[in-house]
Amino acid sequence: MNDSERALRQQVIDTCRQLEARGLNQGTSGNVSVRCGADAAAGFFLTPTNLPYDRMVPEDVVHVTLDGRCMGRCRPSSELPFHLAIMQQRRDAIAVIHTHSTHATTLACLRKEIPAVHYLVGLFGGNSLRCAEYATFGTPELSANLLRALAGRRAALMANHGLVVIGSDLPQALALTSEAETLATIYWRALCAGQPALLSDTEMAVVVTKFRDYGYGPMDASNPNP
Repeated sequence: MNDSERALRQQVIDTCRQLEARGLNQGTSGNVSVRCGADAAAGFFLTPTNLPYDRMVPEDVVHVTLDGRCMGRCRPSSELPFHLAIMQQRRDAIAVIHTHSTHATTLACLRKEIPAVHYLVGLFGGNSLRCAEYATFGTPELSANLLRALAGRRAALMANHGLVVIGSDLPQALALTSEAETLATIYWRALCAGQPALLSDTEMAVVVTKFRDYGYGPMDASNPNP
């Protein structure tokens, strides 16, 4: 393992620990992946299954090739299938974070999307964060449902499960994960107080364009914003 690979594996671990410190994951819940480098064919690094973040070391992080082969001393996360599917089909996905954060998961259990309740929804590429249909964790059905919900988006909820976020690197994915949980909290509280007013599709299109100008960039052309 060279120094750059070790550093990237450590960045995966540090991201996991930040998720826990921010209250976005607990124990061994959730998982994180990041591409190995500029060469997409090199595959990606993925957190191992059932290993507490505070005990994880770089050698524990699993190397996964784009044809699904896993290399390393630990078994990969049980959510390997959807990380692999995203890495195969979304060229803009450099990093992927999955959490069971409280308010995002609450909405997912209600099978509600997060609509345009706040302009920061536009950070995620459209006028909502969709909620993928339910399927058993670790299955091809879940991967397919999630990819549909992520079309033209940087994040989606998964029914009765949690949140998945795509980023251009691990720091951006972490920041967007925090933002998605904040939006979920705002929407949940607004629903508790009454019926929130939503921004129009026209306004959200303006907002999405402005965020692209601020450096978030367009979605993968193979997954246009519908």
